[in-house]
Amino acid sequence: MTKQDLPTPDYSTNMKLIGYSDQGGRPDGVQLMVNKGHAIVGHMFSDGFSVVDCSDPRDPKPVAYVSAPPNTWNIHLQSHEDLLLVINAKNMFAAEEFQNEVEYYKGKLGKKVGTADTMMSKTRDWTAGMSVYDISNPAEPRKIGFMEVEGGGIHRIWYVGGRWAYASALIDGFTDYIFITVDMTDPTNPKEAGRYWLPGMNAAAGEELSEDQARAGLHHAIVHGDTAYGAWRDGGLVIMDVKDRTNPELIVHRNWSPPFGGGTHNALPLPDRDLLVVADEAVLDNCADGIKHIWLFDIREPSNPVSISTVPIPNEEDYAAKGAHFGPHNIHENRPDSFVSDQLIFATQQNAGVRVYDISNEYQPKEVAAFVPPAPARLMDRRPNRAKVIQSCDIWVSKDGLAYVSDYNAGLYILEYQG
Repeated sequence: MTKQDLPTPDYSTNMKLIGYSDQGGRPDGVQLMVNKGHAIVGHMFSDGFSVVDCSDPRDPKPVAYVSAPPNTWNIHLQSHEDLLLVINAKNMFAAEEFQNEVEYYKGKLGKKVGTADTMMSKTRDWTAGMSVYDISNPAEPRKIGFMEVEGGGIHRIWYVGGRWAYASALIDGFTDYIFITVDMTDPTNPKEAGRYWLPGMNAAAGEELSEDQARAGLHHAIVHGDTAYGAWRDGGLVIMDVKDRTNPELIVHRNWSPPFGGGTHNALPLPDRDLLVVADEAVLDNCADGIKHIWLFDIREPSNPVSISTVPIPNEEDYAAKGAHFGPHNIHENRPDSFVSDQLIFATQQNAGVRVYDISNEYQPKEVAAFVPPAPARLMDRRPNRAKVIQSCDIWVSKDGLAYVSDYNAGLYILEYQG
């Protein structure tokens, strides 16, 4: 796509679109990483992942597509140096029971999928676990290892090199995704090393959560040093001590749902400022789950995190009435191979596009840039009654300030921050 063919945004300030790709005709994207000038994008509906050569970010070119096993999705992935870790789990949005997305975001997922029922047959038609690829040449991913889990699969991983990876896993006997540590000493044979779950999640042991409507399961954790900051969906924030990777221990659990709508999705530590940025994901159309926030917590006392502010809510138009999801999905997570800042927070707000927040005054965050793409050319989402509305999903920012943004339907946007 030439420069003059670039899509025209619905709204932008201090962000310039410099490149776009439909990812080889598979424009649906969830998590993305950029490695050696290549964007690696997990697909929501195309059942695999794609690689886009972005060595010239103004002229990105699709170079590879790796399909997922049958009935399996690869929506999340992590890359570091020559390794790529890819989740394998039941393709939830292709399943009949989750065609109404409300059913996915309420109640005990393990009960619905059948993994919490120890009497259920273990015969399953999906692949569950974590694949490891050699991406010394990212245009040609080469699978070198796999770690199987018994259950629904893995949802999301945190890996920034070294011996340890961390994941959320839906394992037989549990009501939802729990925290696991993974020993990567031998990347061809990764092994689960430790687990942590909230009391009430181990159905196989007779535990039982009381809240029938809550999705109290780990989305994922970000790990800094020996501390894991877990975003536990409707369970809120769970901070864990992982000094002993085989036996993670609770430091503190905080939950603000209710009165707020849950969906806690990211918990990003800013260690030099003793701050934690926590994003609650908007998961239902037209704000049926309430207005969601990106919170700032003071964590000077790790056992007593205190909420001190929220970032501004996009308001240049009525996004709640626009259709589909309005509110946070992902934030850029300060990976060591990317842009790292404790002053600027890059976030996706789904139908309100991309936002950048200046948090130099942690008590009064302000928006300093925005980019709202136009409506997608077509819907990749095959579920019924989906709105043809932009849904900016994930964001990864390079050290030189280029933001790579995925969308459930609309392809890869490459933006230059000009604030």
